[in-house]
Amino acid sequence: MSTPTHRSNADPTQPLLQPTQLPLHQCAASVLVPLLQRRELSAEALVRDCLEHIAIREPTVQAWTYLDPQAAVEQARALDRGAVRGILHGLPFGVKDLFDTADMPTTYGSPIYAEHQPVADAACVATARGAGAVALGKTVTTEFATFNPGKTHNPHRHGHTPGGSSSGSAAAVADTMVPLALGTQTAASVIRPAAFCGVVGFKPSYGSISRAGIKALAESLDTVGVFARSVADAALFAGVLAGDPRFAAALVGDTAFESGSRALRIGLCRTFEWAHADADTHAVLERACTLLSRAGSQINDCRLPAALAPMLQIQTDIMAWEAHANLADESRRHGARLSAALQQLLAAGAAIPPALHHANLAAAGHGRALISTTFD
Repeated sequence: MSTPTHRSNADPTQPLLQPTQLPLHQCAASVLVPLLQRRELSAEALVRDCLEHIAIREPTVQAWTYLDPQAAVEQARALDRGAVRGILHGLPFGVKDLFDTADMPTTYGSPIYAEHQPVADAACVATARGAGAVALGKTVTTEFATFNPGKTHNPHRHGHTPGGSSSGSAAAVADTMVPLALGTQTAASVIRPAAFCGVVGFKPSYGSISRAGIKALAESLDTVGVFARSVADAALFAGVLAGDPRFAAALVGDTAFESGSRALRIGLCRTFEWAHADADTHAVLERACTLLSRAGSQINDCRLPAALAPMLQIQTDIMAWEAHANLADESRRHGARLSAALQQLLAAGAAIPPALHHANLAAAGHGRALISTTFD
């Protein structure tokens, strides 16, 4: 596999330079962007290198539900022939199989939609492509982004879970198959697989990124998120998808942050569920605090307002009620093809009276208003 090489724009006869010894597929998006923007690296070379790595690792990791290598190479060639489209020009990314794609099937992680071919891209897929990114393929999701696990393995330990529901996206980024990937979160479906696979998962504020063209589970909670291997890469991707340059701007020119001369203020939030966490969870968080403190960070206990104590159950009930409503057709016509775990969730949602659901929504809104005080 090739290393990132480029020729000087000033002298095309100059020997090839190597800005890094890493293979292309291992490079951060923020390293690749300037090379692609200046045409010192071709999109085709990057895409081919990622595909070569996928061919080697996919039998073990199984992060993908759909790949068309030839189509990806053709997309890259078209980018190389044309003008630079945007900041993501030439960057490959993975698309969770919950997002509609006009040129790739979308199954939503369910056999019910095994042959489903959308006619349009989800809004954020279209935005990424409009900025020049190359959709390499569809990544594994759990069934309708709920509980039934997919085929994906944790790339670090084959016998361990990668987390769900955005399992394929997290694993693909962690295994350096792609530098960026899309996910969704209703409960913890971005931050959990990111943590399990050891990458950066970012769930921005609700509604920051358009959810048009994504199979809905619980519209009051569903949020588009991103996976990357660095905070800077996640900010770059999220900023483009949200149309908000503040994401990336927060990281530009902050030399104090980069040099570590400015102490970070970090909150340790044990939550109302702390007593239910395993001893190893307690230990690893305490260990993290010790290491961060030694590195100069200021660690503060972060206590949630008491009124937030029932929020876990409220979130669970909102998700169940809205899933029951949003998957009504699948439940009615294809109920036997749903997993037992999903059938149980839908039954729980059906048992919640509408009046309680609306009270839960009001409580959640109040909770969102209260949470801002935590960051004071």
